[in-house]
Amino acid sequence: MNTDQSLPTTQTKHSLTIDWEDVKPKSSSQGQLMFRRFRKHKLAVAGLVVLCLFYAVAVFNGFVATSDPAKRNSSYVYAPPTLPRFIDHEGNFHFRPFVYGLKSRIDPDTWERVYEIDHEKRHSLSLFVRGDKYRILGVFESDLHLFGTADGAPLFLLGTDSLGRDMYSRIVAGTSISLTIGLIGVFLSLVLGLLIGGLSGLVGGTTDLVIQRIIEILASIPQIPFWMALSATVPASWSPVQTYFAITIVLSLLSWTRVARVVRGKFLALREADFVMAAYAMGAGNWWVIIRHLIPNFLSYVLVTVTLTIPGMILGETSLSFLGIGLKPPAISWGILLQQAQNMRTIALRPWLLLPGVFVVIAVLAFNFVGDGLRDAADPYTSNRF
Repeated sequence: MNTDQSLPTTQTKHSLTIDWEDVKPKSSSQGQLMFRRFRKHKLAVAGLVVLCLFYAVAVFNGFVATSDPAKRNSSYVYAPPTLPRFIDHEGNFHFRPFVYGLKSRIDPDTWERVYEIDHEKRHSLSLFVRGDKYRILGVFESDLHLFGTADGAPLFLLGTDSLGRDMYSRIVAGTSISLTIGLIGVFLSLVLGLLIGGLSGLVGGTTDLVIQRIIEILASIPQIPFWMALSATVPASWSPVQTYFAITIVLSLLSWTRVARVVRGKFLALREADFVMAAYAMGAGNWWVIIRHLIPNFLSYVLVTVTLTIPGMILGETSLSFLGIGLKPPAISWGILLQQAQNMRTIALRPWLLLPGVFVVIAVLAFNFVGDGLRDAADPYTSNRF
């Protein structure tokens, strides 16, 4: 009898082969999960695209501008916007966009300068034209501009101000200060908030009590009078760059309290966790535990708070400069540009002077949309499935 019996193997043409590597569940990091949730927030993605464009303009403002923002032209004081056209006044279509020239006259009744379109002067627009010189990042000199008139004629897309300076070029130049002051100010407030709030939540006791009372005092001070008091301490002889950093510090002194409270609350929830106790048992100090263990565990919430704080910094700089207690000419920011729109007569006759405020609104909305998207993406209990 054959004891070596084995079961017959039957092989069909529909045999199933399983690759266990494909069946193995694939894990995603917290950053990947946040990115997937953020991608589904359409307004947040749109806001991020707008902010990327704004900061690209801030970096290459001289290239995007059509002329020197400080260049005066007494022949075009308060000139209205001249928008590009494809169809001329006779109804003919042109493949290349163009703008008409302007001719001015003095109204005998109001003694105001009135501008009219000069149909005899047509200026074609071109890409990458040569014009006024500027410096990229304050280092590299160039005279190449993204677009302009082919014959070098003045181009006023958004009109001019009281000195005949191009509003479009000045708004582009103001992007650098108005947007970067938010980043620098938030960076300073983030550092202060993380360190002071982390120390308050981790140590507790008298330290926590003193820090919280300081935060409450700063939060109870009215912002506008506090800004005015601190701005009054800035010497009038300081350069625009020195004043810029002084205003940044002024804004940071008020905004760090919000970050500190968020950080303190997270530290109170995490300081009794096992990994924190293990770090202390191995001889780690407070600062090591804060920087190495606690902050990485709620960094996403800090990023959301920071994103929602930047609009407040932008509005703060705009408000200070608009009131005349912030940055001053020859510095250029959106708040400084809005100073010329402080009376109803100017707004009624020259509404294009309000255009810097439109860019402030767009930037603030974009930051708020991005902040909402990050907040939803960082929520571990979100209802979205991936």
